[in-house]
This record gives sequence, C-alpha cells and structure tokens, in this order.
Amino acid sequence: MNHTVEKIGGTSMSEYSAVRDNVILKGNNSNDIYNRVFVVSAYGGMTDLLLENKSNGKPGVYGLFANTSNDDEWHEAFETLRDKMFAINLKLFGETELGRQADEFISGRLSDAERVLTDLQRLCQHGHFELQAHLFTVREMLASIGEAHSAWNMAHLLQRDGINARFIDLSGWQAEGAENLDTMISQSFAGVNYDTELLIATGYTHCDNGLMASFDRGYSEMTFSRIAVITGAREAIIHKEYHLSSADPRLVGADKVVPIGRTNYDVADQLANLGMEAIHPRAAKGLRQADIPLRVMNTFEPEHSGTLITGDYVSDTPRVEIIAGRRRVYSIELFDQDMMGNIDSYDSAILKTIARYKAHVVSKDINANTITHYVAANLKTVNRIRRVLEEAYPDAEINTRKVAVVSAIGSDMKVPGMLAKTVSALSEVNISILAMHQSIRQVDMQFILNEDDYDLAVQSLHRCLIEVHDHGDAICAA
Repeated sequence: MNHTVEKIGGTSMSEYSAVRDNVILKGNNSNDIYNRVFVVSAYGGMTDLLLENKSNGKPGVYGLFANTSNDDEWHEAFETLRDKMFAINLKLFGETELGRQADEFISGRLSDAERVLTDLQRLCQHGHFELQAHLFTVREMLASIGEAHSAWNMAHLLQRDGINARFIDLSGWQAEGAENLDTMISQSFAGVNYDTELLIATGYTHCDNGLMASFDRGYSEMTFSRIAVITGAREAIIHKEYHLSSADPRLVGADKVVPIGRTNYDVADQLANLGMEAIHPRAAKGLRQADIPLRVMNTFEPEHSGTLITGDYVSDTPRVEIIAGRRRVYSIELFDQDMMGNIDSYDSAILKTIARYKAHVVSKDINANTITHYVAANLKTVNRIRRVLEEAYPDAEINTRKVAVVSAIGSDMKVPGMLAKTVSALSEVNISILAMHQSIRQVDMQFILNEDDYDLAVQSLHRCLIEVHDHGDAICAA
C-alpha cells in the first residue's frame, strides 16, 4: 500500500487551522493530500473531564460516578463537560448550520451516556447487581465520546474546506456486539478508497476485550498502530506540538537542543519508561514487528522531516542521543536479613503490591539482602504500598524517599569511558549519585539523584554528552 497512517494528539487537535495548513495541506508543499489515514485524539483536556486528570488525578465524570454516592457531583461534571464541548464547537464552526449539526451529534452521545449511567446507578441499588462489575465498561464508553467528538468535527471541517474527508467511527456506539480489535478495524476500513478519500478515524476502538482494560490512556496509540499494521501502511506518523529533541528545551535552552533525526524503537521504549512517550511500547511492538517505520513530526514545522524511528537503526558513531528523566519518583527500599537466597519470592511479592496500587516501576536495584524499587506514583500511593509491605515483612527495614531519575539514552552507547565521563560530569557540579544502572544492551544509563538536582543534572549531561551544532558528533571526547 502507498498510504500513511498518522496520529494527531489532543493539543494539536485544538488548533484546527494549524493542523489543516501544516499537516493536511503539508504547508502547501504537496498537491497530493490523500493516501492518508488520520487517527485523532480528543481535544486537549477533554479526556481529563471524561475520566480523570492524568496529571493530578482530579476526578472527571467517570471518577465521580465510580467513587461517590453524591449523584449531583457526577451530573454537574457532565454539565461542565457538555458546556466545554459546545464551546469548542462554537469556536470551530461559529453560529452556523454545520455548528448546529456538530452540537446535535455530540449532544446525542452525551445524552445516551448520561441516561445509561443513571439507569445503571438505579439498577445497582438492587442487591443482585454490583456497580464495580460494570465500571470497566463505563470507562470505555465515556472515553469513546472524546474521540468521536474530535473526529466528527475534523472530518466535517475538512469537508467544509473542500477536502473529501470521511469520518471512520470505530467507537462502536450502539453496536449490537463487540468484535476483536483487528476485526473491528478491518471491517471499518473495508471498501475505503485511499486515493480519493482522506480518512479521519477515532482514536478509541470498541472491541471485545476492552481497549482501556489493556492500555488505559494509551488506547489511541494502539488504535493508530493496529490500523497501520492491518491496512499495510508504508509509514506511521505521529504529529506532536514539539520535536523529539536531545533534551527538554525548557531546561537546557531552545538554542542548545537539537531534533533527533534518526533513532530506533529501543530508544522509544526507554523514553516511554520515563513517562516521555514517543509511542506506547505495546503500540511500538506492532509497528516494529511489521517493519513499519515511525516518524515523529512537529505539527507547527511541516517543512521539517522530524524523527524517523526504525527497528534496525544504529547510529554511525556510538553516542548519546537524548538526555531525559523523571521527577517525582519515590524509592521503596526493603532490607531484610532473611532475603539472602530467597530474593525471587520477595521481589515477586513486592511487585504484586506495587501493581495492586497501579504504580509504575521506573527502575530497581537488587543485592543480597535489599531490593529497591523506584516508582512513579504520588506520596499517598507510596505510603499505602509501604504499609502493606510492613505488614507482610514485620522484621524488615523499609525506607522511602523522593528522588529523581536522569537517563542518557542512545541507540548505541558502546563507548569506552562513557560511564566514567558521565559520572565525572555530575561530580563536577557537586551532584551526589544515590544509585546508578547500565545494562549490557547499552542503550541507556540511569542515575538516581536527589530531586533538587534534577535540572542541573540534565543541563550538565547535555553539555557534556551532546554536541549542540552537530548531533552526529554529539559526545564529549572520551
């Protein structure tokens, strides 16, 4: 096939004119705007209102429905959601007939969903029905509304602007049954004409196993990946509001970072582990196995070729490509003299506890009698994990502390003296390393630091390991 499958994130979706001009029309640099499928996310902040805030956990409609006995709270959240969606429609369409149709479309989805929640709540007042058993389905239903809203709008705005766009609704709204993910996509794309239609698909796909049950908020990237694989795309493209760069420009300066021209899926996985996803690892796996290259592009710089990610790429010269990291990480250290010879049992039990509270393990250290897990979670969750472990291991010594993780990442970092050079760079700015890790695969080095040292560590490592003006030679002389 000659088509591409392209994903547009929520922040970019909120800027329709920029997306139309820079992404759809390619900055007027191409006469061929077809042979493309666009998988769109909900508008920025909309999934937070539908489910919960991804950053601070503030409950949206789903969170209030699932965890409160006060009916008024989730109904009020629904009204706030409805007002926000109508406000977006007014901004995009104005007071026009097409705007009225947009309101009518999303109003129908919202009314159906609110009625379902009200009926379910009433049903679960009966002793034979438990609300908990239905919450996964509720979460899936609510999540689908955000993508249906943005995809319908995008398709009809493009039609208004003279482009033959087609709305592909994968949400399965009012479907009689659920197919598996691949079948749902195959059926929805049967009969499309890539040469003459610009296809706008929802980022959420309704399927029998539930997309969110497996991927939670990464569901739109799974939809994107599977569409690319199943339809045999020649390339998968993600449009973001920034370049995939050598470091955070807010920390090291926009004039010092450089966009990464090429890298591989190993590097993408390391970034995902630090919460800086170029793409969800499970989504990347499908593209990698199908040998489909992934390109990450900046929505607002259509002339830039972006970052090309492939499975077999290795840099011509071994080097560090990216300095990345994660603040607000907690170490959970468990020391027990009885651990010697029984480490697997301890580690398995600790990981089950961490998974129970849905904390993400960024890294871990093990020695003869101590296991330390570095988890991305809030303090409340960490304290819950600690209490469970204290009950399970009353003779153990358990310590927690707030730390940061800084990582040097590259497709090939097999450079003699690289680790020593990196440690020296941190030492020169008086940063104490609490723990460190480098795997035999040599695609990343991780350093556990005091959180207050995070910014300085990123700046120091970027200065030492990445040449500003020539990324091809972006390492300090060893």
